Amino acid sequence: MERAGEVSAAAGNGNGSVRRSPSTAPSARVSIWESVRACGIWGKEVDKAELRRQVVMPLHLRRAVAAAVAAKDEAAGVAAASAAKEGAGDGEKEEGPTVAPLVVFVNSRSGGRHGPELKVRLHELITEEQVFDLSVVKPSDFVHYGLSCLERLADQGDNCAKAAREKIRIVVAGGDGTVGWMLGCLSDLYKMKREPVPPTGIIPLGTGNDLARSFGWGGSFPFGWRSAVKRYLSKAATGPICRLDSWQTVIQMPEGEIKELPYSLKKVEPADQLEISQANGTELSEKASCYKGVFYNYLSIGMDAQVAYGFHHLRDEKPYLAQGPVANKLIYAGYSCTQGWFCTPCTASPQLRGLKNILRLYIKKANCSEWEQVQMPSSVRSLVVLNLYNYGSGRHPWGDLRPEYLEKRGFVEAHSDDGLLEIFGLKEGWHASFVMAELIKAKHIAQAAAIKFEMRGGQWNRAYVQMDGEPWKQPLIQDQSTILEINKVPYHSLMINGEQ
Repeated sequence: MERAGEVSAAAGNGNGSVRRSPSTAPSARVSIWESVRACGIWGKEVDKAELRRQVVMPLHLRRAVAAAVAAKDEAAGVAAASAAKEGAGDGEKEEGPTVAPLVVFVNSRSGGRHGPELKVRLHELITEEQVFDLSVVKPSDFVHYGLSCLERLADQGDNCAKAAREKIRIVVAGGDGTVGWMLGCLSDLYKMKREPVPPTGIIPLGTGNDLARSFGWGGSFPFGWRSAVKRYLSKAATGPICRLDSWQTVIQMPEGEIKELPYSLKKVEPADQLEISQANGTELSEKASCYKGVFYNYLSIGMDAQVAYGFHHLRDEKPYLAQGPVANKLIYAGYSCTQGWFCTPCTASPQLRGLKNILRLYIKKANCSEWEQVQMPSSVRSLVVLNLYNYGSGRHPWGDLRPEYLEKRGFVEAHSDDGLLEIFGLKEGWHASFVMAELIKAKHIAQAAAIKFEMRGGQWNRAYVQMDGEPWKQPLIQDQSTILEINKVPYHSLMINGEQ
């Protein structure tokens, strides 16, 4: 599916032109070749000195950002910048403006625990001050204190700080959930009117890496990763920028709370709950609770989320079992079998039956303000709402649909920045296996500009939901509806295209 095409850059964005996301159809099949290729001369052709000239910030700026983030105080960063300039005046060399300053965030839990080794390698290639461990530093701290420090220095007349703030780019070394966490924090810059928003590149350390695949960063951590890291950084510094739709999810529960909240969800304060209920035309009781989150790749309800939930808990309890993508996928397969997705007799627990028993689906089509109910197929046990072309480690369950089929169903060709979501269903494990093997297509249900799920428990007391690989248990009540509504965020996230 072709996704290329030049689009005008957003006004005030110092990172150049913005493009539609590139074609991603081959990505599931080339990840092994990418890993092998990185072992050879392709990973060594980037000169270290030239790379540092491109991406390393001047000494006083990188010390300022690191100090501001560590102290959670931009004033501490300004003081660190002054101290560094004084030191440079005593003979310590001070660099000039940077072409494309990079800040790298490493998830040490991803990639078969390669994170700590990767962090050391990044320290060697760029600087320690421009590499942050996500187990220590939250992306929100960097946005609120690190970038604020650069802005304050720029306001004081530091032209290097002004240029760095306009040109800075982010690299996330982690999986889809980690990238989504970073994008969510960067989106706060739109709300605070602190543009430009830095674009994001990816070093794929996760299991599925569908965001990385969709923007040309590959589907797996390379075998020859030490030499490949230089190429990742070079591509992040020079790659063109693409747009990505962001989708806000609002969950309204009549009572109770979600335990073990993922990073992608936040509880809404009571004052904001009233605003949300008025906007949605609903009434919430005093016992009601509300949650908000944003996803970039997919949201799913049902058996696949249940399997993901089991995997995440096993990884946390027994981290020695999750030693890389291959081991992770074997664990996923094992959970799929034990949870009854492959073989479920008709007399089995209601929790293993079709989602139609608990869920009603409503959609808004493009340029339409009215909700329209869509009938749920009784055989569907997992419902997936997809923004990207890639899902489940680079598979394409929506498929490349022929023009006549698109016209017959009222669909349009899918893009990750078209303001539409694709909704498809998976029946049971055997059906999902054939879909993932790309022998058949998933059950096409709808294409929508907004989506609403109305869930009632009946004989169920919970459902399993996941957003961008982060699962949770969703409590359900028998005679009251839990509403999950999805609407497009009014601005795009910016991604760096790694296909060069």
